Amino acid sequence: MQTVTISDFENAIRRSRISQASSAVKYGRLGDLNLPLVIEATSSTVDLSAWLASHRDEVETHLLESGGVLFRGFGVDSPQAFEKVICALSDRLLDYSYRSTPRTVVSGKVYTSTEYPPHQTIPLHNENAYARSWPMKIWFFSRLCAPSGGETPIADSRRVYQRIPERIRERFEQHGVTYVRNYGSGFDLPWQDVFQTSSKQEVEQFCATAGIELEWLPDDRLRTRQTCQAVAKHPKTGEPVWFNQAHLFHVSRLPIEVREAVLVIFGEEDLPRNVYYGDGSPISAADLDVIDEAYEQEKIIFPWLEGDVLVLDNMLSAHARNPFVGKREVIVGMTDLQSESETAT
Repeated sequence: MQTVTISDFENAIRRSRISQASSAVKYGRLGDLNLPLVIEATSSTVDLSAWLASHRDEVETHLLESGGVLFRGFGVDSPQAFEKVICALSDRLLDYSYRSTPRTVVSGKVYTSTEYPPHQTIPLHNENAYARSWPMKIWFFSRLCAPSGGETPIADSRRVYQRIPERIRERFEQHGVTYVRNYGSGFDLPWQDVFQTSSKQEVEQFCATAGIELEWLPDDRLRTRQTCQAVAKHPKTGEPVWFNQAHLFHVSRLPIEVREAVLVIFGEEDLPRNVYYGDGSPISAADLDVIDEAYEQEKIIFPWLEGDVLVLDNMLSAHARNPFVGKREVIVGMTDLQSESETAT
């Protein structure tokens, strides 16, 4: 894990400045870290959306090389301005359907980041890696920084893949990952929130298109099962990346007192969420510990400043959330839908 303070961050940019392509911005790195590339405005009057519109190819190249770009000092100050920034690089924002965490629409198609209690950590993950389609880009806008904590750690998914021992990688690659979700118990998100509809017919249509098995249960409950990739190949770079959420969905990842309670209440079959290998066999908690450690070793933590905009290639880079104290507002947008069939290893 590598942590960068605000003073380290500022000094590193000055030391690591890359040759400027424009007097409007300066480029930097966090010391010797490749992720993220930092593009900093020389004045808060520089319009980020206008700059992006005229540097699209350049930024796309940086994303493929680094996995993420942090824009700092551009004076982005509202969800509407953030949405305009996104649309300068990507033509269309995505709806957040088939979600796994609670979120609220802020403006248009930008959302709050996951609305978990501030004392909780959200582990490193790639957005929607539990599905067969996902956004290729995920955008973050730091609208309000917490007085303490609240960073968004990131990690290179290529390096995470390389850190995981081959014996573990091979089994995941061979079988894939099956996600089982049970909705309607009151413990997790209701299916109406996950699928953003109250129509069972619409849910059935979505699942049929997405390759999700579903079963309606008594008392308006729903069970879904879907087998997805564990590893994916980036469609442009051809590099293998660790790309699943087994370490988030597996029951062993819950605190022990919570795990024991939900197993007593629901039993394994009816757990709100759990995960198996694609052949239905159990995933070892010890192997997931190794995967968690690989993420921990690759974790990069830097401090948010208000107005920061971070864009990640969602396959090349994972993201997380640190606990925080006080108020924090980081909002999110997603673009560039990608499907599993185009990224199979």
